[in-house]
Amino acid sequence: MAGVYWYDGTWSTEEPKVLGPMDHAFWLGSVIFDGGRAIKGWAPDLDRHCARAVASAKAMLMKPTKTPAEIEALCREGIRRMGPEAELYVRPMFFIRKGLGAARPDPDSTDFILAIYDSPIPKWAGFSAVMAPFRRPTPEMAPTDAKAACLYPNGARASAYAATRGADNAVMCDAFGHVAEFASANLWFAKDGKVVTPAVNHTFLNGITRQRIIGLFKDAGVTVEERTVKPAELDTADEIFSTGNYAKVQPCTRYNGRDMQIGRFATQAREMYWRWMEAQPKVA
Repeated sequence: MAGVYWYDGTWSTEEPKVLGPMDHAFWLGSVIFDGGRAIKGWAPDLDRHCARAVASAKAMLMKPTKTPAEIEALCREGIRRMGPEAELYVRPMFFIRKGLGAARPDPDSTDFILAIYDSPIPKWAGFSAVMAPFRRPTPEMAPTDAKAACLYPNGARASAYAATRGADNAVMCDAFGHVAEFASANLWFAKDGKVVTPAVNHTFLNGITRQRIIGLFKDAGVTVEERTVKPAELDTADEIFSTGNYAKVQPCTRYNGRDMQIGRFATQAREMYWRWMEAQPKVA
């Protein structure tokens, strides 16, 4: 795929080879990333993604070498390099080079790299999902307040479980058995005209797109219930959909073997998001 990469003051169209077997990030997973989007020149909430990258790094005991503003400036430059019609994934990353003792990361060895590459927005077609047995951890079990790479293997296990059952994605519960999110996006459903999304309980990230959609719904006069969700509620939901940076808003059209229609709230969320985005100044 086409892309541009920034590392150590230099832009390149080739992926920089930056890790070796003795790097802490390579063998102990001390990596954080964030995922922004550029869509035909717009870069929605790019500033918030850059700020979260720095916050995630600090939560992972790193010493960030770039400020949010510096990261955003690099992202904007990279987006412009890729052209005004591109649909891109924008991924700033911090990682650790050295350890202190057996496993503790050395904050002074924090490094930074940026990858910006072609990644078309998925079509508005819907996806299937099943409930998976894998759980999201609580904050004392894992760094759930960071967008840390080490959190993603368990989501990958849930996605692999879903694939063996013919589904595209998985629903994951928290340690208490309540619905947390999809394996790769925040989860929403509607029932009897009410929109519901699991309340943030620090077992999953309060997604930037999730926050944006909540605000847009409220501006439109739609009440959003943020509360504890029981798994059985999804079995009788009128519609289920996801929000996340990669696909923004996507409807679930089959859940646990039950076919579902693309609902009015998912459709409204997508239309509101696109209208809001297109009202923002373009980056490229």
